[in-house]
This record gives sequence, C-alpha cells and structure tokens, in this order.
Amino acid sequence: MNFRMKRKYSLSILAIAILLALGGTGCYVNNQIGKLNSSNEREGEYSKYSYYSPAKDEFISPKEIVSYPEQTTGGDPGFWRFFRTSPNAPEFELPKHVLTKRDFPEVPSSYAAYWLGHSTAIIELDGYRILIDPVFENAGPLPVIAKRMSVSPLQREELPNIDIVIITHDHYDHLETETIKFLADKNIHFITPLAVGARLEGWGVPKSKITELAWHQTTIHGSLNITATPTVHYSGRSYNDRNKTLWASYVIKGENKNLYWSGDTGYGEHFKEIDRKYGPFDLAFMEIDAWNNGWPNTHLFPEQVIKASKDIDAKLLFPIHFSTFDLALHPWDESIGIVTDMASQNNLEIVTPIMGEKVIPGITPTTKWWIPQ
Repeated sequence: MNFRMKRKYSLSILAIAILLALGGTGCYVNNQIGKLNSSNEREGEYSKYSYYSPAKDEFISPKEIVSYPEQTTGGDPGFWRFFRTSPNAPEFELPKHVLTKRDFPEVPSSYAAYWLGHSTAIIELDGYRILIDPVFENAGPLPVIAKRMSVSPLQREELPNIDIVIITHDHYDHLETETIKFLADKNIHFITPLAVGARLEGWGVPKSKITELAWHQTTIHGSLNITATPTVHYSGRSYNDRNKTLWASYVIKGENKNLYWSGDTGYGEHFKEIDRKYGPFDLAFMEIDAWNNGWPNTHLFPEQVIKASKDIDAKLLFPIHFSTFDLALHPWDESIGIVTDMASQNNLEIVTPIMGEKVIPGITPTTKWWIPQ
C-alpha cells in the first residue's frame, strides 16, 4: 500500500471513528432525555386542566417565567459555564456523613430525614421510606455538564429498601436517568406530576408502578396521603420539550406529621392556597438556592423562603436545593447564610443537617456546618 492509499485509509478510519463517537454520544443523550407522550396523547389526557394549553401543547405556570438578561447578577449566565469548574464552589470538602445500606434501620422509623445534597432526600414517616428527587451524580445530559461541587454521601448502589419515590419535575438536577433505571425493577411506588411517567417507563419502570398526579390530586400509600400541589416553575430536558410535563410540590401527610416539599418554585399566591387547603405544617422542606435578579420567578430568593414558610404556617424550616450544583452565579454558601440569619430574625426554627446525617426534625440539634471551624 503506497503512502497516498495509507493516508486515505487512515482518514477513512478516523472519519468512521468520529461518526461512531458522535452517534454513540447522540444515543446516550437521547436516552438521558427520555421519552414523552405524543402531542395527541397529551392533548387528550390533559386538556381538562386549566393549567394545560392545547393550543401551545404545554403546561402553564401560575406566574409567567420571565428572563431579564440585563439584570443578571453574578457573572456569565451562558450555557457554557456548566462545562467549566465553578468559581462559586467551596474551597474545602463539605462535611458529610457517608452512608451505606447498613446505616439504615431495617424497618424505617416513624419520623426522620436524611438530606443527601441539593434536592435529594430520604424521609422516613410512619414506617415508610420515601426517596425524593434522587440525583447522585451530575445535573446534565452528559457527565461533563453541571458537575457536583461535593460528592454525594450515599451512592445509589447503597440505597436501602425504598417504598416510595417522589419526583417533583423532570429537570436534570431532580430526575436522574441511571438512578431510575437502577430502581426500576425494585418493589417501589413511583409518584410523579402529569406526563413525567412516560420518562420513567422509557427507563424501565412498569406503568403499573407509576402514579401521575395533577395539582391537588392525592394518592394513598398505607397511612400516607401524598398530594401534588402547584409551583411557579417550568419543565423540560431538551431544546424542544419545554413544559410538555408538569411540575409540582407535595404535601405528605402521615398519622401525626404533616410535611411540605416545595420542589422548585418562584414565590406566588400558591403558598397561601396550599396553607388554606392542607396546612399548617410540622415541617417544610424549602428550596433556597439558584435565585437571580435576571430570572425572578424561577426560584425563591432568601427573603421569599421566609415569607413562603410563614404563608404555609410551617413550624420548622428544612432548607434544600443548595451547596451541590452551581445553578445561579452566586457563592455556594450565600443562600444558606442569609436564610438562617433571616429565620432567626423571624423566630422561625430551622434544621440544617450535614449531608447524610440522620435527623429527627425539631429534636436533633444541627450546626452552621457551612462556616469553616
């Protein structure tokens, strides 16, 4: 084989390798995105809800999700920042209690919580174990996108027996493909907002194990009543599926405790409505991070966390959705610092465990672990 033929052969092999790599990456990303119901299925099933628009084929937030790029604070809001090391990440390894299956009781307790970072948590209530928004790795469709700032205290392979998985919405920092695949064949009841179930089915969860809820719909699991409630937010996992699925917060009512899980939300009148229908609450898990002046209705600002907690008449505040991913261009500890100070000023009791720590909310003492000693 002469030089020219060798060169042509080598370039051909390289071209094939590149095409195979691109094809493999495309298949991987498509799998991460997951499936959706067809537009006809969505229109047929969801047109009866006031917050679904058949004309636009999308769900509608109680308040418009707006963006004011000129008001963005904290740096570059562009997508490419998710590929870079965050300048807002902690300069030290965050404290955590590393967990394995052996650290969980065989029979879940009547009341306890384990925060695993960001919006992932395990709640034990009335002898049932609930896993919420399980994400153990990054927050994007590729491993290089939106990397964790701190390793999870629990690996998915070390999860204890779970009775219920609750999903608030389908954004990558709340719904992780590999974790759903890992849990798909387990004896678990999956609860999602409307239209999210198709994602789970595509990853192997039998339809019989999935309950989709509209806002203000309730499902019963033993002594637990779990109700989906409104939030000001949006959904989507790719450029062309925005708001094709619903998003939700949840009321989790047991025999003696009434809990609220905020999901992702901007501030709105829905908090007072939730209080009127389902409050007061013994404990409110409230998202506190990823706020920015440039997108004011997407997440709660610190002062709105306190206001919303009062709106729903929460006895105790449990901050979530912080310290794990850089989603909004502010230092990783800014939100928790402001929220704890404001909670103290407003006589609102707050629980702030380190990641992986088992707490009985209101009983187990916690510390300001984000302040280096």
